[in-house]
Amino acid sequence: MRDPLENIKTCVRDIRPYSLRLEPAQVKLNQNENPWDLPSEVKQETFRRLQDRAWSRYPAFVPTSLIKRLAEFSGWTADGTLVGNGSNELIQALLMVTITEGKRVLISEPTFTLYRQVATLLGGEVVSVPLSPELVYDAGAIQAATESFKPDVTIICSPNNPTGCRIADGDLVSLLENSDGLVAVDEAYFEFAGDSVVPLLKQHRNLVVLRTFSKALAMAALRVGYLLTTPDLAREVSKALLPYHINFFSQTAAEVAIEMYQNRLKPTVASIVSERDRVFGELSRISGLEPVPSRANFMVVRSSVEPRRVFEQLLQRGILIRDVTAYPMLQNYFRVSVGTPKENDLLLQALREILAA
Repeated sequence: MRDPLENIKTCVRDIRPYSLRLEPAQVKLNQNENPWDLPSEVKQETFRRLQDRAWSRYPAFVPTSLIKRLAEFSGWTADGTLVGNGSNELIQALLMVTITEGKRVLISEPTFTLYRQVATLLGGEVVSVPLSPELVYDAGAIQAATESFKPDVTIICSPNNPTGCRIADGDLVSLLENSDGLVAVDEAYFEFAGDSVVPLLKQHRNLVVLRTFSKALAMAALRVGYLLTTPDLAREVSKALLPYHINFFSQTAAEVAIEMYQNRLKPTVASIVSERDRVFGELSRISGLEPVPSRANFMVVRSSVEPRRVFEQLLQRGILIRDVTAYPMLQNYFRVSVGTPKENDLLLQALREILAA
């Protein structure tokens, strides 16, 4: 009998699975999560609406109610809005309907590793453009690569994970105007930046915007994301989504979160941004550390002490950060998410001790 693994595509066997090192820690600053839980009012209203719902029945085939609220919330059209089981599912769906052998995906690295993984699994060629030495988008290099390689899909994470940089609107417009392919902007962290590219959807039919409820809306456990694009593109991407892929619990919670966002969730976003700026300032004053300016709820920090040593010594103190040394250009960096003021103070004090040793 032939080895069953020979039935697996070579491109699949050649890559490592997306993974995360799981470590117990009292202060968890490694996954860019919202440090404040979903407000109790949102949970209680969600439970109330679920109480009389027959759980033996499938959810709506198309979550029309949630899509309508998302369209109003984002300022876009309902027929150009898709909901996913997290934005990761929508990234996968977009690439499934566009990428096959011979197709190209352009990314600017270091960035979210899932883009490269999914494109590779689908047999596509990944074209990588480095960020600038300052870890910001190099618009000239992206434009040159677009002209040379003519990618079928370009993915821009803005603000970028893990570096926190945002692409300038003018540079994005230039990219959209000079690209024959689709340009997908992953706005998983846009609430912390205060800017969005959604207004550009009206003028650029090749733009796709991806968003999530996992970060600013404090719903990482419920897995809800959404995609905004032209109605005809949305219709094609929807063909890659499985039936009933969003459970009714998550749909309901997402609707309630949208309704209560302005009064109950938006203030926590402002608090996180304030803490981000405070932490950046404090890190800048620790000899041996150089934080990189960020528009998200995290930042990468250049360290004169070997980052793995910093990671391990923080873990010994019950603080978990993200080891990003395997990313391109980040061999001397670690990443920290913005926590509560108390968590951030514990992190800062621990780093002062480690760098002073």
